[in-house]
Amino acid sequence: MNAHDERGTTMSGVDPSRLDDQQLMKELETIHRTRHDTLLYGSNDALRTHNERMAQLEGEYLRRNPHRPVAPGRTREGARERTASDSATPTASGT
Repeated sequence: MNAHDERGTTMSGVDPSRLDDQQLMKELETIHRTRHDTLLYGSNDALRTHNERMAQLEGEYLRRNPHRPVAPGRTREGARERTASDSATPTASGT
């Protein structure tokens, strides 16, 4: 379903704010599953539309879940710690 937003541009799908939590998660799962193929094989228009829709859905998810749990390894500090511990680990040859 296409609708026009206030700027007059076309928007694909239902406005994310109108989806219930289960519908929003289903939409997010679908768009993430199709991302790779769209990037590799989609037209520029398809990729732009995919980017816009993904941003809308993810923005709505973040709006609804401002205090979602964040894994320590998914932060900059956690990534630095992981990199530091990887470089401190001896290789299989013992060097």
